Amino acid sequence: MTATRSFAYTSHDGHLFQATDLTRGPWHPEHQHAGPPSALVCRAIEHVAAAQGLTHLGRFTGNLLRPVPIGECRVEVTPDYIGRNAGHYAARLLAGGKEVARFTALMQREDELPVPPGTPGHPLPRAPKPVSQSPPCHIPFAGLQGGYGELIENRLAEGRMAAGPCAIWFRLRHALVAGESPSPYQRVAVAADSGNGISAALDFERYSFVNCDLTINLLRRPQGEWICVQARSLLGGNGCGLAESALFDETGLVGRATQTLAVRRRPAALAAT
Repeated sequence: MTATRSFAYTSHDGHLFQATDLTRGPWHPEHQHAGPPSALVCRAIEHVAAAQGLTHLGRFTGNLLRPVPIGECRVEVTPDYIGRNAGHYAARLLAGGKEVARFTALMQREDELPVPPGTPGHPLPRAPKPVSQSPPCHIPFAGLQGGYGELIENRLAEGRMAAGPCAIWFRLRHALVAGESPSPYQRVAVAADSGNGISAALDFERYSFVNCDLTINLLRRPQGEWICVQARSLLGGNGCGLAESALFDETGLVGRATQTLAVRRRPAALAAT
């Protein structure tokens, strides 16, 4: 496959896609980071739901069944139930002749309804630091250099990258799909799957902490190109864990994300003990 530096996917029919090297993740050089394919499925669900007048992504859940190879993949979307105010959708991501991930989503009908002044909990909290005051930073995992790490731009809003709880701004450097501008929801999906990576509490050389799923809940439509992920990883001591993230745009909180983690020692680390 010829590498490209301008988009994560190409497509001729809107259902079948060819991944580029910008989707490469940290766990294997031939596998995609889960953020870009999750955003690809989000895109497909948005397109289907728009026909029913459902324009807000209230919840998006992905069950990551197998690694997603860097190659050809297909997205299939099925409406499960369409109601007056909300619609439920199911989707499948297929690659290499196998189903590699399943998704469900709740799409909502939007209505102009300003929040009354003085409402408890409002205005919504903001990210720890604005983009303008956050210095550039880079995800340190070697496997992301030239892949997902090149697809995105990062700025540090709080803490330290991959050294425990932190807050990182994300912006797409390149298009998700060639010839298209990604929606705000697609920008969130690309960023939110990195919560476990940016808040890594364990040595990446000795441990893996792959997420088995991703759930995003959004209370409003994000604005602008930048998404801040304020994340922390929690470990159960039983090979399991949880990464949880608060999600912000430049005006304030937009939602939250969670990832269930499978925590394992790497073979080399096992041999050294």
